[in-house]
Amino acid sequence: MTADIHFSPLALTRALPFLPLAQGDIDYQVDRRGEPDLINTLLADPATKVVLTRGGLVAVPRGQGDLVDYENVKMRLATLPGAYVGEELRRYPEAVAMFLGSYGGVRGECVIAVDISRVPDAGEGAVPGAQPNGVLGVQDAGTVDGAMGLANANGNAAGKRAGESGGAAESAAPFGVPDSAGQGADDAFDESVSTLASHAAPKPTLLQQAVTRFDWVDLRGFAPHANAREAGQATSAVTLSIWHSRQRFCPTCGAPVLPSLAGWAQRCSNQADGNRILFPRVEPAVITAVVDGQDRLLLQHNAAWKDPNLYSVSAGFVEAGENLEHACRREAREETGIQLGEVRYLGSQPWPFPASLMMAFKAHAITTDVHVDGSETVTARWVTRDEYTAELIAGRMVAPGRATIARYMIEEWLGREL
Repeated sequence: MTADIHFSPLALTRALPFLPLAQGDIDYQVDRRGEPDLINTLLADPATKVVLTRGGLVAVPRGQGDLVDYENVKMRLATLPGAYVGEELRRYPEAVAMFLGSYGGVRGECVIAVDISRVPDAGEGAVPGAQPNGVLGVQDAGTVDGAMGLANANGNAAGKRAGESGGAAESAAPFGVPDSAGQGADDAFDESVSTLASHAAPKPTLLQQAVTRFDWVDLRGFAPHANAREAGQATSAVTLSIWHSRQRFCPTCGAPVLPSLAGWAQRCSNQADGNRILFPRVEPAVITAVVDGQDRLLLQHNAAWKDPNLYSVSAGFVEAGENLEHACRREAREETGIQLGEVRYLGSQPWPFPASLMMAFKAHAITTDVHVDGSETVTARWVTRDEYTAELIAGRMVAPGRATIARYMIEEWLGREL
């Protein structure tokens, strides 16, 4: 059926004013990335701030990991003194340091992120080639819809404290029970001799202690509670750290890679192949709020989403050689059978789960008969603002998470915050 057009549903469309993962205002200082020994030089500067990532999570002060499910609470990134971190990086070459940029000004504050995913747990030796548990993106479904499903699964999975079952963080491995090697018989009669203190594993290093001294939260749980600057820092840090964790060998020749350009690139170790420079992979994806001539919004539920009541807008990856507008129209037609006319750009934000860049559009549907594909999209329906509000109140629909661009696209149509 052809849509009955009363007015242009895109006439009052405006760009999205706020997106939680697109708030960064840091000066990347790209020209400094090639400076020799830049990381060590900055770490020696007291004005440098050091933040940590591990397994796709960011470190926050102990106790803040419990705050992600609360409204109107603030969270901040945990920090370490640069002078101590410099020594740790020499101890653990498997840690990856990334120069995020500077804010200039009187203080000239610089920010460095250090990914400790491959730093061995306390009491353990480094295992060459070992893959740390919980590297976000390794278990990722690899689809835009799969990532959105993870963002809403179980409600609070985005920000559990390290050590809690079911959370996004990985707990530190417990210390092993010491044996009696090196312990004399006379030691049994001397209460001043502690077998646990004397013969246990060496004292954890600073980076090893960070695993248990801080809480580790998912970016989706952190960003809605952080100030704009730290949300931007966390987004860049997580994006780069996931890339370094996932790409450990040159995709061309298979040789191991080394961090380069202050963590923003990798250099292939194969000299015979020219030690090529590799840059982070970015996977463009479109996400489209589809409205008809009566200004109804098309909402759909996808098979990849664990919450059966989660409804959102159309989304999908851009194909090779495809422009963004064509991708919007193709995805809507493939998933719901709806044909789109005019398409307008709304905004974009990174979505590092593992490497997407979400580009938002609002589109006018020129047909309204819904025919879902049944495999990727399970159901789809048109809703008015009153109908959508009623569905949310009744619990028959759940809105996308607070870190998703989809939520703000729906709010733009709805005319108020969810």
